[in-house]
Parts: sequence; C-alpha cells; structure tokens
Amino acid sequence: MRPSGKYLMEDFFYAGGLPVVLKALLPLLLADNVRDASCWNDDVIRPLEVPLAAEGGLAILHGNLCLGGAVIKVSAASGHLLMHRGRAVVFEDHADLHRRIDDPDLPIDASSVLVLKHVGPKGAPGMPEWGAAPVPARLLKQGVKDMVRISDARMSGTSYGTVVLHVAPESAVGGPLALVRDGDEIELNVPARTLTLNVPEGELARRRAAWTPRPPHFTRGYGSLFLDHVLQADEGCDFDFLRGRTPVRHEDTAGPSHS
Repeated sequence: MRPSGKYLMEDFFYAGGLPVVLKALLPLLLADNVRDASCWNDDVIRPLEVPLAAEGGLAILHGNLCLGGAVIKVSAASGHLLMHRGRAVVFEDHADLHRRIDDPDLPIDASSVLVLKHVGPKGAPGMPEWGAAPVPARLLKQGVKDMVRISDARMSGTSYGTVVLHVAPESAVGGPLALVRDGDEIELNVPARTLTLNVPEGELARRRAAWTPRPPHFTRGYGSLFLDHVLQADEGCDFDFLRGRTPVRHEDTAGPSHS
C-alpha cells in the first residue's frame, strides 16, 4: 500500500485482500442507488425463490472419455439429449469436419454423436471456439435441430446445443478422445455427470499402443514455446511455468530463498 500507508500489498493480501474490502464497501456503494428499484417483469428478472432452473447452467462431466473432465452448457442443451447413447461419427480435425459434414454419403443420422478431434489447446492449436460443430445440412432439412457433439475445443457463450466441450486430456496429447473411431458407442448422462466410451478396455489398450501424435504445428519460436508449455483445459490452458504459488510471509521464512 506504500507510499500512502505503512503496509505493503503483501500485508493487504494476508489481511484478507480485496474480498474483505468489497464486503465492507458494497452495501455503501449500492444501497442508495438501488433502494427504490422496481422489477417490471419478474419473468425476465426472476425472484430468488423462483429460479429459472434448479441447477446452474454448466455441468462438469467425468468418465473414461474425459479423464480430466469435460464441460456442457446444460442451459443451452436439448432436454431429450441429456441422456443419450449414439454411434460416433469422427472428424479428425476442423478441416476434416468442414470437408465432410455435408457429404450426402456421410453415414450420420439424428442419433449419431459427432466427435471432433485436434481442436484443443495443443491440437488446434489454441483451443478455438469450434466446439459447436454444425448439424449436417441434410439433417437440418429433416427437421433435426440438435445432436450430441463432443470435442476438446471451446464454444462461444452465445452458441447453443447439446455440445460437450473442453474434453481433457485433449486428443492431440493422446487423451481418450484420440482413440474414438467411427461406430463406437458413446453414452452421455448429464444427470449422472458422466461421459462414457462404451468400448472394451482391451480394445482401447490396443488403440492406445498404436496411437502416435501428429507432427507439431511449430518447431521454433513462440509457437513452439506455446506447444511445449500450454496446460490442458482442466488446468486452465495457462503456461506451466506461470502457475502461481501461495506467497510466503517474510517473517515466516528463515531467510531468502535460493531456489
């Protein structure tokens, strides 16, 4: 806090930090401004006792297809697909998806599970907003508006559909998503918070032994540094060398660190 006071920001942190300040100030900052506010449509701004949904808009899934977890925006998903089994239709990357998604000979129907690989932190690279893959045009013409889609990418907050994202570990590093093949049965169970690849472990072990990573997108410069150090989705996609550590109070240490 110096030079305005006698304490350092470190002391501010150990005293409780910004949350304590906000706790003290928010009533003072807001009370006069909102005291006379009225809601003119409580279907738009609902009272706390009448929530839009019983649970939050996001759910974290776990299972043998997402050992580090995956994310689904339940509030944007179709209710009839929240518990679903279907056969995988696999796209190896974003270019493959756009090359074949509207192929009239593609063996896909409304019950299929669209799987998109190599769109994660390392695979894309950069984990772009490619997760809300398009429904094939011929299915749209049949009236199909949504289908289960799974990837290691992100999607925009304005996107919608039964889209499973952030699958970790990603396919580019050999996560289970990399082992999925056309025709594999995948089971999504949002109420149970599970995502399961229904393939025998012995078969998965054989596929895992035969799997090899793609050549890196970059071999030098910033791109190479990114690929070498970016973390997986469940770890925040930060650089591994930037992971924070809890500060140590000066008076609690025996002397300066030499590590």
